[in-house]
Amino acid sequence: MSDVTMDNKEAQKKELDSSSASSAQSNKDAILEISNISVSFDGFKALNDLSMTFMRNELRCIIGPNGAGKTTMMDCITGKTTPDEGTCIFNNNVDLSKLSEAEIALIGIGRKFQKPTVFENHTVFENLELAMKTNKTVFFSLFAVVDDVMRDRISEILKTVNLSEHADQVAGRLSHGQKQWLEIGMLLMQDPQLLLLDEPVAGMTDDETERTGELFNSLKGKHSLVVVEHDMDFVAQLKSMVTVLDQGSLLCEGEMAAVQSDPKVIEVYLGR
Repeated sequence: MSDVTMDNKEAQKKELDSSSASSAQSNKDAILEISNISVSFDGFKALNDLSMTFMRNELRCIIGPNGAGKTTMMDCITGKTTPDEGTCIFNNNVDLSKLSEAEIALIGIGRKFQKPTVFENHTVFENLELAMKTNKTVFFSLFAVVDDVMRDRISEILKTVNLSEHADQVAGRLSHGQKQWLEIGMLLMQDPQLLLLDEPVAGMTDDETERTGELFNSLKGKHSLVVVEHDMDFVAQLKSMVTVLDQGSLLCEGEMAAVQSDPKVIEVYLGR
């Protein structure tokens, strides 16, 4: 065998080894991998062979026209909908299709819907206390006492979500935006690895929207966040990777500036 052939084989081997190492690193850094997901409802294909990878501790924005499949994608991740085909793998080895919605929440995936859901007759502090990741048996719930560690944790979350001054206020008296922050705080009390946030700034004032952007940016590197949103100014504020869905498929992804100038995105979404 000639030296040239040997060199070529060595080069191919190194290339394969490098590719395998890169793939392994990519999988290691992924918090969630969606592979070839398809979902149909009465003949309508809500998701069509969709594949996406979300990296650990990244902030990702998902945009697209109504009917693009954004909510169905979240439903598949959280166990509300079982895909007809494909897989959602969490933390490299957990097949989410095998778990119930409650089990998925327990392993570290939190979801916030567009309309805030809080205990309106309880104070902000009590809402966070109830959301804390602790023993939820009836006996424990009735007789549990907030110790210094729990109180410090609640104080930390209050500060994070801009509600320190409202700790003793009844949640039902908060503004819409403040209720949104409270629900995000309640999710954070669960120490989630992945947060799914569906149109979190819908109905907020401009000031609340800006503060929400600051909140999400402060969570970068601590949690993985997937934000579905229609407010393009808000998406631009987050300065994150943007993924565009259309008709249940991945249309494109990249930085906001690149996405906004993509002819396909302009045609199906931004130009409408």
